[in-house]
Amino acid sequence: MTSDGGVLSSGALAIETRGLTKRFGRQTAVNGIDLHVPRGAVFGFLGPNGSGKTTSIRMLLGLTSATSGDISVLGASMPGRLHEVLPRVGALVEGPAFYPFLSGRANLARLDAADRHVTSRTRSARVARALDRVGLSHAANKKVHAYSLGMKQRLGIANALLTERELLVLDEPTNGLDPQGTREVRALIRSLASEGTTIFVSSHLLAEVEQMCTHAAVMSAGTLVAQGTLADLGRGSERRVRLTTPDVATASQVLHEVGFTPELVTTGGAADEDPVIVAAYASDGLPPETIVTSLVHAGVRIRGFALEEPSLEERFVALTGEGFDVVQ
Repeated sequence: MTSDGGVLSSGALAIETRGLTKRFGRQTAVNGIDLHVPRGAVFGFLGPNGSGKTTSIRMLLGLTSATSGDISVLGASMPGRLHEVLPRVGALVEGPAFYPFLSGRANLARLDAADRHVTSRTRSARVARALDRVGLSHAANKKVHAYSLGMKQRLGIANALLTERELLVLDEPTNGLDPQGTREVRALIRSLASEGTTIFVSSHLLAEVEQMCTHAAVMSAGTLVAQGTLADLGRGSERRVRLTTPDVATASQVLHEVGFTPELVTTGGAADEDPVIVAAYASDGLPPETIVTSLVHAGVRIRGFALEEPSLEERFVALTGEGFDVVQ
């Protein structure tokens, strides 16, 4: 979607769905979703486990059929033009699977050999390039059973990058990783995005999405409840002002006059610490500089002033009514 709420033209979209629905018997796993993923975006597909993310991805890639609705990937209708689209898409869905007693290089060579769209003459070069792109050249000849989980995830992404891809689809790429492995995968996604690849990444880890994505969509119980840039998703939510001042009464009066009431007044732990006023206001309210100007004109001594944006967790809990797993 555009910043003013309009829908981007189909040519500007890497993925577009209309009314995409999947039912299993009487259960509706995905309920009429309309996705709009801009080309060149790092797009976070968010929701609690079981919200329909993986089922949606499987439909996008032609791994399962939709009950109803339309899918366009890279401007082509799916699954009708599946064989034309898939060579331009790299995917890591439901975790990488490799032969543990083959090396990383040998595993990629085996997977490359299964691709009928490429020639065997340049296989070694493709494998070497893919390993280098994910930072595994030093471990190319090591058996995969000796790889860390983060290295296995990077090898899975290398498989998705054996040929040049316009779109990369990653299903929970940091799931189960330790902090180092998470940082490795996050850095890799940023690097690929900087090269112009559109990246569609599903996750239930909000802090990860907040650090690497430009756009996001939120799923809840099979329904798409919001999508747009990360800034778009914060619009209309409540922000807070945190003000440190010795002039609590005057400051409180000014805050009333500009449209909101302090939520909390706390005193510092030490005798020489100034009280802190916390006040909430809507994101479409007065800009911070206007509030500060009003306080200064009223003679309020400002020791500290901060605008606190709601966290991604707070925004999405408000949208879905459910909690998310969050990693810091």
